[in-house]
Amino acid sequence: MLADAAAGHIRFEDLGLSPVALDLGFFTLKWYSLAYISGILLGWWYLMKLVDQPGAPMGRRHVDDLAFYATIGIILGGRIGYVLFYQPRMILEPISVLRLWDGGMSFHGGLIGVLLAIWWICRREKLSMLRVCDYVACVAPIGQFFGRLANFNNGELWGKPTDVPWAIVFPRTVEFGADPARHPSQLYEAFGEGLLLFVLLSWLFWKTDSRYKPGFLVGTGLAFFGAARLFIEFFREPDRQFEGTFFANVLHMGQILCLPMIVVGLYLMWTAKGRRTRVEPIAGGPSIA
Repeated sequence: MLADAAAGHIRFEDLGLSPVALDLGFFTLKWYSLAYISGILLGWWYLMKLVDQPGAPMGRRHVDDLAFYATIGIILGGRIGYVLFYQPRMILEPISVLRLWDGGMSFHGGLIGVLLAIWWICRREKLSMLRVCDYVACVAPIGQFFGRLANFNNGELWGKPTDVPWAIVFPRTVEFGADPARHPSQLYEAFGEGLLLFVLLSWLFWKTDSRYKPGFLVGTGLAFFGAARLFIEFFREPDRQFEGTFFANVLHMGQILCLPMIVVGLYLMWTAKGRRTRVEPIAGGPSIA
């Protein structure tokens, strides 16, 4: 039945994709690593563009520092979050936690790491953390977009079996028998959590006065991402370590972690207007009432 279901669908191996972007023998560069590098560099560049606008909560020198600490937060938070949320047994093998090249990063863990980096910069420089988060929220979908494309390129984190015309037959998705055609859920997430969210936040930043309402942009980002992830996870295969548990049969771990994001995001959006005050720029430009 699985073979029949997969008949006529795209086979992943026919796409000619490889996890390795460059192999020099003595040095190997993977697309997953490039996704992180591209997301961080493009995010840094775009954040520079945002803070050049009137009423910015920080200057360019703050962006440079933030990019450095946020990178550390993404890597450490993402890895630690993966271990705690998805693979706690790895704590018994500390060496495996350090093997980042084997894969395994948590978005929610990376988010906590970035928030800690922002808190540190804002505390040190006496900046408004909520307004800085508004600006960082506008660049975060860039990294999410590239990360999910890398997941697809690696043929990992696939979706549930389906017979939709765009289904893809990923190899090694069952231990025995034929591989079924599955939802390319990695692309769903790249579009919903990455591209679509980026377009929405960009429109709010450039075309409305949302950036002058502390918490509105980051609240929108949290609520939209959480809702998109919550929905898309219904098309995604649950993590194998949760097979037969609540996190596979009712809600996935990723969906559980998105619930507080949605609640906090909606609260920040709802209360943002009441926090609006006269905004004095950190560097250049007039005051914004």
